[in-house]
Amino acid sequence: MRSGRKLSALGVAAGGLAIFGPSLAYLGVVRPIIGFALFALGGILAVILAVGAIVRLVRGRGLTLGAVTSLLVATVFLGLIVSGSDHPRINDFTTDVSDPPVFQFAATAPENRGRDLSYPPAFAAVQQQCCGDLQSVQVPAAPAEAFARARRLAEAQPTWRITHTDAGTGTLEAVATSKLFHFHDDIVIRIRPKDAGASIVDMRSKSRDGQGDFGVNAARIRQFMVAIRTADAAR
Repeated sequence: MRSGRKLSALGVAAGGLAIFGPSLAYLGVVRPIIGFALFALGGILAVILAVGAIVRLVRGRGLTLGAVTSLLVATVFLGLIVSGSDHPRINDFTTDVSDPPVFQFAATAPENRGRDLSYPPAFAAVQQQCCGDLQSVQVPAAPAEAFARARRLAEAQPTWRITHTDAGTGTLEAVATSKLFHFHDDIVIRIRPKDAGASIVDMRSKSRDGQGDFGVNAARIRQFMVAIRTADAAR
């Protein structure tokens, strides 16, 4: 009986960690990575307790509130793990792995102090294997017009905050903020002349925290490149 109460209390605690972790990160009380770590701790604890809850259920002992909580949290946590298993454990993606856009302004941000923002060479092979569709986009517009178009699209992104623009070098930098944990990803877009009246658009998106990104950065690049290609076609 006493062990059942302990397991129930632990189940409630696991649920609390899974809820309070994201909540504290969302409210800015803790850093996003800390909030995620609390959520992950609750998820791991819930998975362990869920096994015990299933055993107790099979033995006809019923489910306590804590057991039900652990089963629910474990289901959500395992679902996230499964959904993220298809994505490589890298957090920096670009449309040009041989000459990726460089973060200039982002390197001056206090949050990036001491961090190496260069594109890791080892990521190139991984990215080409999983995301070979991430490619530069050529638009039939002069660099100035292409840059203005890219800026309008960037300004329209609800989770982006533009941090720096330089029409002279054709670069634009921004920070994207995730909705729940408020993770920050650095973005750089580069416009370069191609042929007469044409430009090449490249983009890079890099997470500030974690080793993997659940495919967020690659999806962001795909969405933006489709948008700039569609904007070009609509003209």
